[in-house]
Amino acid sequence: MPLLNVAVTGKPDAQRSLEIATKLTDLTNLHLGKDPALTAVKIEYVDADHWFVGSQALNGQAMSGQKSNSFSLHISITEGTNTKPQIGTYIEAVFSQMSDSLGAVRDESYIVVDEVPAAAWGYAGKTQEFRYIAGQVSSKTGDS
Repeated sequence: MPLLNVAVTGKPDAQRSLEIATKLTDLTNLHLGKDPALTAVKIEYVDADHWFVGSQALNGQAMSGQKSNSFSLHISITEGTNTKPQIGTYIEAVFSQMSDSLGAVRDESYIVVDEVPAAAWGYAGKTQEFRYIAGQVSSKTGDS
């Protein structure tokens, strides 16, 4: 049940958004074991004039001749559902994939994996903790 919030430099592009959403959903399944049917992806585009590294816009003269594309990804997952090695491998794979999708990207493209406590993370109006406990009770009573 991850939620991915992605920001990329450039103008809105439906085809690029579909490609990014598809690739990130696949990587999230492959490396973190998250169900693609429950993976939500939101993509926003930011004009390079409004994306800064330090105090320089990516379209600024100080950036000329350097990699000009950038992105950020914040993914929320339930705390404790993945190991540090899984998360590390995921971050590497996402950076590589985004470089392929956007062209060369700046090193200052950040990926943040937010591990949210199960009691503070909801799906369909129920916390993950509630869903886990309800599943445990159902399995003990034979209800499925």
